[in-house]
Amino acid sequence: MLRKDRFKFFLDYFTNNFPEPETELHYGSPYELLVAVALSAQCTDKRVNMVTPALFERFPDPQALAASNVEEVFTYIRSISYPNNKAKHLVGMGRMLVGQFNSEVPASIEDLQKLPGVGRKTANVIASVIFNQPAMAVDTHVFRVSRRIGLVPLTATTPLAVEKALLKYIPRNLVHKAHHWLILHGRYICLARNPKCLECPLSPSCRYFEKNVNVPLFHS
Repeated sequence: MLRKDRFKFFLDYFTNNFPEPETELHYGSPYELLVAVALSAQCTDKRVNMVTPALFERFPDPQALAASNVEEVFTYIRSISYPNNKAKHLVGMGRMLVGQFNSEVPASIEDLQKLPGVGRKTANVIASVIFNQPAMAVDTHVFRVSRRIGLVPLTATTPLAVEKALLKYIPRNLVHKAHHWLILHGRYICLARNPKCLECPLSPSCRYFEKNVNVPLFHS
């Protein structure tokens, strides 16, 4: 199957069956999503969602975060992975938002990446989810799933290469949705170690299924 056909199958399926995907992180403002995404690096959304209610109650805006210190922030995120570094990043983020961006989350990927703890993936998530920009955030799920099912070539071995390969075929108006489709598919169906191929709706167009699962797709 040609790559363009795999993309068509993928986009058609999710557009028809899951037209309005959303992040599973809980947030009520661009600031809260920025903090939640920064915390989610190498950590599950479920764990982040357990921590953020108390964190946001104590630090409801960039000003409150900027006025705090690393030690205090750490007490709220101690159960998150790498809490020491993330506490430093959050305090620095709050201070930069207040000092350079008038306490508003910037819309451009370039400005977002200036914030402590915000790499390209996090910046793309904010640009996509908050500002509906055609930005493709490549996390571990997007990287694994897009290569496994054949949307991008196996020679795309970096997140940036995968990002560029996906943007080549996904219409601009669907990029912000496709990001969620790939994440959720990787989280619940296309698992890292034991993908649920026999119940996967993308099996008819999946490169991995073609090469590794020797069962007929349809039965008479």
